[in-house]
Amino acid sequence: MKQYLDIIVPRGGQGLIDRVSAEAQVPVIKHLHGICHVYVDDAADVDKAVSVAFNAKTQRYGTCNTMETLLVAASIAPRLLPGLAEMYRREGVELRGCPATRDIISGVAVATEEDWRTEYLAPVLSIRVVTGIDEAVEHIQTFGSGHTDSIITEDLGRARRFLREVDSSSVMVNASTRFADGFEYGLGAEIGISTDKLHVRGPVGLEGLTSQKYVVIGDGHVRR
Repeated sequence: MKQYLDIIVPRGGQGLIDRVSAEAQVPVIKHLHGICHVYVDDAADVDKAVSVAFNAKTQRYGTCNTMETLLVAASIAPRLLPGLAEMYRREGVELRGCPATRDIISGVAVATEEDWRTEYLAPVLSIRVVTGIDEAVEHIQTFGSGHTDSIITEDLGRARRFLREVDSSSVMVNASTRFADGFEYGLGAEIGISTDKLHVRGPVGLEGLTSQKYVVIGDGHVRR
């Protein structure tokens, strides 16, 4: 029906999106995976970090803007992780961590490289302790899906660097990844979310899908 359809925006699971992308004969706006990260910088306010990291994972599990990996700077990890881990466990969240995480929190399963690449859409969270913002950005660039990533920090310079260097459709400072939503962004009804750079990127509203038509009326005008 390509004579009737200009574009398709599939909303659903990966199987649906993969099939539509493979078979469609018109452009497709898709986001596929939402492997979202929260990075807690060593200049973070601990209370803010706990609140954001807890909300980003537990507010709703089965959405593409839910945090799947928590990155924590090594110098702040011993103060942050024990209490936050207990909050997650009370909510029934399974924790999987790197060796440094498992040294700080007991009873955490081993995180594999596959975990860093996985969109759980479930009460499962992978945690990695990193040396700082360099390693955090490198991890996101390697394993992220370009959906939504957030930094928790009181350091303006690091916040601006994170916003500049992380190439995702939504990049945040001191905010939950769950805010990456068309309604929250004031777009009205959200039609989709795109991690592609063209035609529209991020939450897609009606304006983003509206094409333009230029009407030129002349009276013998010529371009010289």
